[in-house]
Amino acid sequence: MKANDDCHTEPRFNLIEEPWIPVVDAGLVSLRLIFTRTGSDAYRGLGGNPVQKIALTKLLLAIAQSAYTPQDDQDWKELGAQGLASACIAYLEKWHDAFYLYGEKPFLQVTAIKAAKVQSFGAVVAEVATGNTTILTQYNAEKSFTDADKAMLLIQLMGFGFGGKKTDNSVVLSAGYLEKMNDKGKPSSGKPGPSLGFMGFLHSFLIGKNIQETIWFNLLQRNHLDDMPYYPNGLGVAPWEDMPFGEACASAERLKSSLMGRLLPLSRFMLLAEDGLHYSEGLAHPGYMDGVVDPSVAVDFSAKKPRVLWVDPEKRPWRSLTSLLSFMGDRKFDCYQLRFNLTRLHHEPKTVGIWSGGLRVSNNAGEQYLSGSDDYVDSVVFLNIADLGDIWYSNLQNEMNQLDLLSKTVYGRVMGYFKAQQMDGKDIPAQASNIFWQLCEPIFQDLVSACDDESSLHALRPNFARIVHQVYDLFCPKDTARQIDAWAKNKPDTRKYLNFNHGASQ
Repeated sequence: MKANDDCHTEPRFNLIEEPWIPVVDAGLVSLRLIFTRTGSDAYRGLGGNPVQKIALTKLLLAIAQSAYTPQDDQDWKELGAQGLASACIAYLEKWHDAFYLYGEKPFLQVTAIKAAKVQSFGAVVAEVATGNTTILTQYNAEKSFTDADKAMLLIQLMGFGFGGKKTDNSVVLSAGYLEKMNDKGKPSSGKPGPSLGFMGFLHSFLIGKNIQETIWFNLLQRNHLDDMPYYPNGLGVAPWEDMPFGEACASAERLKSSLMGRLLPLSRFMLLAEDGLHYSEGLAHPGYMDGVVDPSVAVDFSAKKPRVLWVDPEKRPWRSLTSLLSFMGDRKFDCYQLRFNLTRLHHEPKTVGIWSGGLRVSNNAGEQYLSGSDDYVDSVVFLNIADLGDIWYSNLQNEMNQLDLLSKTVYGRVMGYFKAQQMDGKDIPAQASNIFWQLCEPIFQDLVSACDDESSLHALRPNFARIVHQVYDLFCPKDTARQIDAWAKNKPDTRKYLNFNHGASQ
């Protein structure tokens, strides 16, 4: 890469003014429009894949927390979604010149990392096939990147960069810094981004009727920060206000111990070039095994070895709802983003959504990649705030346990059907169980809404029982005499599930 091939030093493409943020039903919009379109004109939700949604939500929260961090519940309530949007606009006006994608101080980029080799844009995008990777569909092919694409990629790579050899760790900006070297003193492979982790963290946020309300719902307060042991430096300062110049400089150390450093981790040092980006490992944030996670990640620190909720393409996020809300019950998993922000809504007659999503990745010798079973996942469940409480949560736990038993029934009965005929169907029971959960998803929202009322739950159970028989019949035909005999002997019995004394163990 020649020096004159690098991007222009004149200020260009301001993220506040230019369209680059994918929005549902609107295409690409600017930061200014996100915070100025109010009322019925406000944008409904963020677009893009689940990782892009998470990264954009974190950026918008970083702007919002910088613009106004409430002291307590009352301060938050008085602020409101529109008040927060106005504060964000005033803040963006103040820091307007810090949001240029190109210039002497390009947005969230480190000019000194220019010594690192250039990676193509496609090489650092999860779903793009580069090198020896096979292109299966046009979706996997590398494309040309617009300025809007580059801005989105920068935000995404802040916390979701894949671990591996694509980072040029031969360039070290902080004298004496050794974390980019291996035991032999040679440049090491890059660590996974702190928002991604080893296999792909599951992230969760509250969802409002539009983007502005969503950001307001997820805004943390000063008293929340006082109760969070993860971030000894508290809120911290947004990196565009105090950009680190090295991996271990004072600004970097402050970011690593603050909430702002989890919203915008700067785990990659980057500088845009004409046909790619100079790319190296940036800040090395502590991980969940060190006792630190993003507020949007659910973690259980009660055992000797901490546990987190990972993305699982075989298990849609709605199936983890009881774990995400376990602060209402057994308190094993804790997701600060949900606990703090749902708790302060308890007097509000509102319906609020819980969005959960992320990306599952594979690992081999420190290199992260997407295998055939890895994928993006996300789901939304809506809660009526007025219904939430001990009884609602207990009913939800019980119903999810019963659905899990039904899933195991499907698995066992399908397996019994094939065994009865001495047929090789070892993979079919798992497929049947997976289809059972897929068919449950469209009516799961009805179950969540009914958990405050025993009779409503009772009325819903026949729907789930029918799915059991539907899936069994789908995978277990009864066309021949032998099939009929195996089908009859293994037919699922859901009578105990239908004739229940709600809340009692079965």
